[in-house]
This record gives sequence, C-alpha cells and structure tokens, in this order.
Amino acid sequence: MKKKTIGRVDKIDFPTLDLYNIDVKIDTGAYTSAIHCSQIVEKDSMLFCTFHSEGHANFNSIEIIFDDYSRTDVKSSNGFKENRFKIKSDVIFFGKTYKINLTLSTRDDMKFPVLIGRQFLSKKFLVDVDLQNLSFNATQP
Repeated sequence: MKKKTIGRVDKIDFPTLDLYNIDVKIDTGAYTSAIHCSQIVEKDSMLFCTFHSEGHANFNSIEIIFDDYSRTDVKSSNGFKENRFKIKSDVIFFGKTYKINLTLSTRDDMKFPVLIGRQFLSKKFLVDVDLQNLSFNATQP
C-alpha cells in the first residue's frame, strides 16, 4: 500500500463524533492520538463525553455516549504518566474513512484540540513538516 504524504497540521472530520473541519497537529513524537474532551463522566459502564471548547469553534458541545471504551496510561513529553479514557472512532483523511483510537484529554489551553500520533500514522502516511492542510485542500471543490 502506497503511503500518502501529510503535513504537520491539517483539518479533518470525525463523523462518528459529529465534529467537522477540526484542526489537528500531526505529532510523530506521540504514540497515541488524543482529542479534547471538556467533560467526561463514567456511569453504569457508560462513558458520557461532551466535546466543547471556547477556543475551537467547530467543537459543537454535543454529548456522546460510549459503551465501548477502555483506559490506558499515556506518558507525556515531560515524563508524567496519566491514565486516560480511550475511545474508538472514525476519522477522514483525503476522503477516506479510517478507524482511530483516541485518548480523551482536556486540551483547552492547547492550540490544537487533536493530536494524531504514530500509532495511527504508521503504515498509512509519511509526514512532511514543511507542508500543511494537504487532506483538507485535497477535498475542497
């Protein structure tokens, strides 16, 4: 399978989460992918998540309920471990839908509400840090 080239940032869709034109940072230093989630409540083996952000207008504040989720340890670049919820979703790059694992994190103070890590990028994409918005631009009329 030929790998597509992707830039260091892009705008992508998460149709399962009803999130569209979301700014993402392609982060080859991160193993897992992460998405901003403003509120997470676990109750009766269900995970209630609200995707809201003052700084990211395309986050729509819709609550989504997951019955299939897990927890995982994520080590940050500064060496701290954090136990996060992990969900499965769909993501669209270059008009093609892929499955993706996303850890849930509060990223309100970050420029990008989503990080795409190596676990997802592997065997699908090459990263050219001099480029940006290749997927978004390829799908515009």
